[in-house]
Amino acid sequence: MPTAADRRRHVHRLPPLETEDAQAIERFLDALWAERGLAAATLAAYRADLQALARWLRATARPALLQADRAALFDYLAMRAQAGYAARSTARLLACLHAFYAHACRSGLRQDDPSALLQSPTLPRLLPKALSEAQVAALLEAPDVATPVGLRDRAMLELMYACGLRVSELVNLPGAAVNLRQGLVRVRGKGDRERLVPLGEESRHWLERYLHQARPALLAGARAPAAVTWLFLAPTGAPLSRQGFWALVKRYAALAGIDPARISPHGLRHSFATHLLNHGADLRALQMLLGHSALSTTQIYTLIARDRLRQLHAQHHPRA
Repeated sequence: MPTAADRRRHVHRLPPLETEDAQAIERFLDALWAERGLAAATLAAYRADLQALARWLRATARPALLQADRAALFDYLAMRAQAGYAARSTARLLACLHAFYAHACRSGLRQDDPSALLQSPTLPRLLPKALSEAQVAALLEAPDVATPVGLRDRAMLELMYACGLRVSELVNLPGAAVNLRQGLVRVRGKGDRERLVPLGEESRHWLERYLHQARPALLAGARAPAAVTWLFLAPTGAPLSRQGFWALVKRYAALAGIDPARISPHGLRHSFATHLLNHGADLRALQMLLGHSALSTTQIYTLIARDRLRQLHAQHHPRA
């Protein structure tokens, strides 16, 4: 089966994007952003999907993107299946195609929707990987708080777990987002939606220490005044990247004796949600804290809580 590197090399051999295709894609993405307010990462993924399809259609002498028929789309999906693309990648592509051709029909650019009969592959319902409360405690205590970087990392981990933040939300927090006096953090999440999340005493304590003891030292190495706006800084004064923070989490997980397979980029966020439910949190309140637009997204955590209840019942009920 071709590897991801093989697929990338194949994409690089495709012809450049035609102006007509590029303009159609950008018009669609502009409309999608205005109508749905999708996150930048989602828009970027849709752009990449449509560009790859447009270039493949041109390379195989099929109709261009706006004129493509159902047979061409079927052939493209068959090619991806043979190339070993993941089911989730194909599901995202189909969602993109449905939206693109529906927009083309609404705009009068074509009369029919060639993606109408294309069905998304059935995806397994994956449960988020959550750490135990003891594992979370070990992970939070792993950084060396005697150093500015270690103190920063402890504050980041505490805040992520206390507030259930996404990695992108955490690393992009501006300094003005945190109100220590009121014990709140203002988070800008997916779709540019804002929410207020309580900090909790522990994360508040470590944030205060970071702001008074570590951040001034990190700011001393700032190369640009813009760095002042970010809450969490690298030693250079630049904001941390998602990849950089993920590398830190992996390193601290190893120090805490946690199996790397048990940790994920959103591990603390998933643990936050699971532990709240285990302690009796309301699902609607959890939805607001996580920033989910739909309750159905939050409900996957009830499966984890249900498993925990079954374990407790089996362990403690006399007739289990």
